[in-house]
Amino acid sequence: MPPILGRRSTGGAARPSARGCVLLAALLLATGCSGGHRGGDAAGGGAGTVKIGLLASLSGTYKSVGTDLRDGFQLYLDTHGGRLGGHPVDLVIADEGDGAPTALPAATKLVKQDKVLAVTGVVGAGSVAAISPLLGDAGIPLVSSNGRPAVKEVSRQWSTSFMSDEPGAAIAQYVHDTVDGPVFAIGPDYQGGWDELRGFTDAFAKAGGQLAGGGKATFTPFPGTTDFTPYLNKIKNSKAKAVYCFYAGSAAVDFVKQYAQSDLAGTPLYAAGFLTEGGVLTAQGDAAKGIRSVLNYAPDLDNAANRAFVSAWQSKYQSPPTTYAMASYDAASVLDKAIGAAGATLDSETLNTAIAGLGQIDSPRGTWQFGSNTHSPVQKWYLREVKSDGRALSNQMVQDLATIGN
Repeated sequence: MPPILGRRSTGGAARPSARGCVLLAALLLATGCSGGHRGGDAAGGGAGTVKIGLLASLSGTYKSVGTDLRDGFQLYLDTHGGRLGGHPVDLVIADEGDGAPTALPAATKLVKQDKVLAVTGVVGAGSVAAISPLLGDAGIPLVSSNGRPAVKEVSRQWSTSFMSDEPGAAIAQYVHDTVDGPVFAIGPDYQGGWDELRGFTDAFAKAGGQLAGGGKATFTPFPGTTDFTPYLNKIKNSKAKAVYCFYAGSAAVDFVKQYAQSDLAGTPLYAAGFLTEGGVLTAQGDAAKGIRSVLNYAPDLDNAANRAFVSAWQSKYQSPPTTYAMASYDAASVLDKAIGAAGATLDSETLNTAIAGLGQIDSPRGTWQFGSNTHSPVQKWYLREVKSDGRALSNQMVQDLATIGN
């Protein structure tokens, strides 16, 4: 992997001892540390430098997703002189791991020790929920770049990707209109899985669809499920005419390969696009052919911003970019514009205010803007199908599905 500019940190790799926590608390009290973080020296590594914390899964089930979040943000820095809003950037990278138990201590280090101006990245919906109180108390904006759950307080929460229930909601009508019979819904048993499947099952029921398997979604233990055979047998016995699922990372590889080798082979499989996104598609191979998925991005979208992004990404990584990389690239773009707009009074509060005033964002996915209620993108969603593209496989655009956002 190419080297990453700026500092690296794996802040969540080990839990601090109880004695260490007491000493840290005493030190913070003694120095009069406050929650807000200003630009310049206080916000990072030297006069004019801004310090940004990037929290992503660089280990565990979603390592491939976290790696793309990191690399997408870094690509923006590489193609913009290593600066955001005219300031040199000190990018502090922390490992989110498999969720809240590792994400929270990693985020705590970013806030209390590294004193970052803003936090970006974050793969898991559960991680977002876990770190939100910490960031809220510190007054630090979160510009997340993967699926985000609904939260009560969004004043400092921004997402450049989507709300976790939106992919399923975007494809539900299409599945209803295409499949003649009940559909089985399945995904992992954690916050992201609950949100993703709820988006599909609620919209599917509203469209008049019928769920197989007792009329509700089935959830598989997370992150420990690697053998899906019992669940595939359950789907077969349910007499479902099609399957809708949400899996990503290594779980997506296991599910797709085992699905293709089971008695369900030939039963249409629809999914949130993460099932076949990025490196997992290479690992799945021909088992993934024909899978139709929904996503807010496809590398073959024809617009100027996407052509420039794809060219830069492929030049560096020799593979098509993913929605994860694109959303993180956009997070850097948002911070670039907002830091510049905040001007000489840059701190976490003025940065947050500047984000709120940005308006439309020119993006590889097409133009979008933050919704006023959710602070996530109002954007178009696309239907894609895995097909052969020369000697490789790719997710190729089939049609537009819906524009979703508050």
